[in-house]
Parts: sequence; structure tokens; C-alpha cells
Amino acid sequence: MSEWFVYQGNGRPDPARIDRLPAPPPWRNFDAPVVSYDVPALDSSTRRRLGAGAVPLPVQGDRTLELVNAALYLRRPLLVTGEPGVGKSTLAHSVAYELGLGRVLEWPIVSRSELRDGLYTYDAIGRLQDAQLRRAAQAGATGSGPESEDIGRYIKLGPLGTALLAADRPRVLLIDELDKSDIDLPNDLLNVLEEGRFAIPELERIADRTPVVEVLTDDGRKVAVTGGQVRCRAFPFVVLTSNREREFPAPLLRRCIPLDLQAPRNEGLAALVQAHFGENAHEIHRDILDQFVEAEADGALRPTDQLLNAIFLAVHAARDAVRREEISALLMQPLDRGPR
Repeated sequence: MSEWFVYQGNGRPDPARIDRLPAPPPWRNFDAPVVSYDVPALDSSTRRRLGAGAVPLPVQGDRTLELVNAALYLRRPLLVTGEPGVGKSTLAHSVAYELGLGRVLEWPIVSRSELRDGLYTYDAIGRLQDAQLRRAAQAGATGSGPESEDIGRYIKLGPLGTALLAADRPRVLLIDELDKSDIDLPNDLLNVLEEGRFAIPELERIADRTPVVEVLTDDGRKVAVTGGQVRCRAFPFVVLTSNREREFPAPLLRRCIPLDLQAPRNEGLAALVQAHFGENAHEIHRDILDQFVEAEADGALRPTDQLLNAIFLAVHAARDAVRREEISALLMQPLDRGPR
């Protein structure tokens, strides 16, 4: 194991390792005042992705470890490409688990996703309705008070906005399936990921009267925003995933560390099964593992979650070897065509 690795991919938590990171390079130094807020612990999503007993899946290959650690050292996003089911999003949870970086902030991308969705939301309609109710209850009062008194109740930071809060330890942000977005979002992300900050115009407008406003985070906690600006201190560990359904603009690629994940095979598959089904599970279910490997000989894509589904049903539904084989054959159909 290389001595410079902070993330080692061995599934053993050691939160102190993140403190071994050197200072960021001068062009990636974000020296904002620290915001005091509690980072939630790992949630059930991480435990579900990483397997039984929250034991993370080991990362196979020094190249993967080198690129993950390069992203941590350089404070750059990690762009992870690969076929569905190879563990792209699981990688973000594994880093958060090993380095003790708390709950993974997740932003699943759809075709309608916009940059502001990831940064923050402002419920202007809800605020207007509440103001009208207050006016009615006050029977002729001239208004609901200064704008700054309640505006923070209607602003919530998104996963990207929460990741950019100033803190001593980086958060882990998963921007999942970026290739599903419209053509503008990858370019819109450039400035925020480069500068490590963004503005909330609704708070900037009142900054002269109320410079500090408490807003909600994606974690459901309250945090103070000063001057309508959110600026990071420790740049978050950002994982952008893509199923290779489109090409990204060159400026985004230049700002990311690229990692192409291949489907796990041999020892990787055995480790995957063992993490989810317990020790020696890969030997107990060797017949299904062999069937999965042989089924890919025709070149059709089969994600690893099909293997996990087949083993789960074999454990709980199959009573004999013939039935196990039938269940495995049924579930492990290639993605590019249905049952034959």
C-alpha cells in the first residue's frame, strides 16, 4: 500500500487519516471562516450500499486508489464513468465511511435538473401565504415585519450548497448520473466547482440590514449564512458519476480527475458477495458466481446487482440445486435484450 494514500479502500474506518492531507495547492485554497454545525453520522443509505454490518466493499486495483487519493489531495472532483452496476456511487459511500466524513450528500440528476436545485431552494409562495395568514390574524396590521425576520425559514440549501459550507473537514457529495442532465448543467457547474462558493440573491438583498441569516441545510440542520454568500473552507470530495451516455464539455473534464471503473471480476466479485452476504458466502454460492461469469461470455452487459439478486433469492426461495439454477438464469438476463 502506497504510503501517501489517505483513502486505502480496505474497509477499515480511520477518521484520523483525513487529517494527514497536506494543505491544498494555492490555486485550490478556500480559506473561509469556519461555520459551526454538526455533520450527521452515516445513514442507512451508506450501510445498505456497503453491505452487511456496514463493511465497505474493498476497492480493487492501485490505479483506482491512486486517482481517488489524487482527487482528495488536489481538491478536485472525481468523474467516475462505467457501466451500470459497477459501483460508481458506492465509491463515494466507501470514502465517507473510511474517512469518517459523515452522511453522503446525494444529488440524483434528472433531465430537468438545474444548478440552483443543487445549491438551494427558496419557497417564495409559502412565504407569501404565511404573510397573508399573519396579516389576516393581526386584523389590520400593516405587515408581517421586516423581510429579514423570517426569510431564513423559506430557504434550504441543496446537497451541493450544503457541501460548500465552510468546515474544517470536507463533506462527500455524490452528483449521480450527470449524463442524464440537459446540455447546460455540466457547464453551469464549472464556476461553482472552481470557485467553491455561490451567492443567495434573496439574502444578499437584505445583507445591509441583516448580515447573518439562519437557513436549513440538506441535513435538516440550521446554519448561519453571512452576507448572502456560501463559501467553502475544506473543498468537498465530489464524485460525479456517468454511465457513458454522453460526452462532457472539455472545460469540465479539465477540472476533474477521471476514473473509469470496470466491472468487478474474480476476487472483486468474491469480495462483493462476501460484503453483502457474510464470510465465505462466495464459496457457498460458487455455482451462481460461476454461472454469472459464464453468462457474460456472449458479450452482453450484466450488472453485478443481478448477481446479488440471484443469490438473495437462492438463499430465501430455492430449495434445491435445480431451482437455484432456474432462478439464476431467470434473473441474469442481459440488459440489452429480454428473456429468450
